[in-house]
Amino acid sequence: MQSIVILISGSGSNMSALVRASQEEDWATRYGAPVAAVISNRADAAGLAWAKQQGIATQVISHQDFPDRAQFDAALAQAIASCAGAGKPPLVLLAGFMRILTPGFVQSHAGRLINIHPSLLPAFTGLHTHARALAAGCKFAGATVHRVTEVLDEGAILEQSVVPVLPEDDAPRLAARVLATEHIIYPRAVRKLLAAGLS
Repeated sequence: MQSIVILISGSGSNMSALVRASQEEDWATRYGAPVAAVISNRADAAGLAWAKQQGIATQVISHQDFPDRAQFDAALAQAIASCAGAGKPPLVLLAGFMRILTPGFVQSHAGRLINIHPSLLPAFTGLHTHARALAAGCKFAGATVHRVTEVLDEGAILEQSVVPVLPEDDAPRLAARVLATEHIIYPRAVRKLLAAGLS
């Protein structure tokens, strides 16, 4: 058994897409990989209520309760381990989790820590990706599912989506179209990892 723990900070739309895929495709039976918990660093994250409605355990670990990133990450790691229970170490999926994780956290979850980023990596790492893509005159944008490493947004690419940039696009319009593709490629990438035994 290898459970899945999803980390969010806001609405959790990618989390919802992952949970729906896990339910529709019965990841718990097919891969021995149930979604065990959703954890947020913000108590007001809207995605927590949706996860509770699905019968998924939720927890809040507020970064504001800790004096530094290392102590927050240590508490987060402990929460993840306790949610996952017995069996293999959990697969940890970042779904709009707006915290940069410490090298120690990343190393302790190496190979089991996945993120989705709203750009065609390696282009536009970090924030404000859509506005930056428009400012650069890009003809295409998209999203990337990747492994998390100690270097921000530089892990191995697992899946990408490509979205054309339209003449009338502004950052919100482009973001909305990219987000729709994120909801497709993130579950697909996780499904492939589970089917391959996280190879």
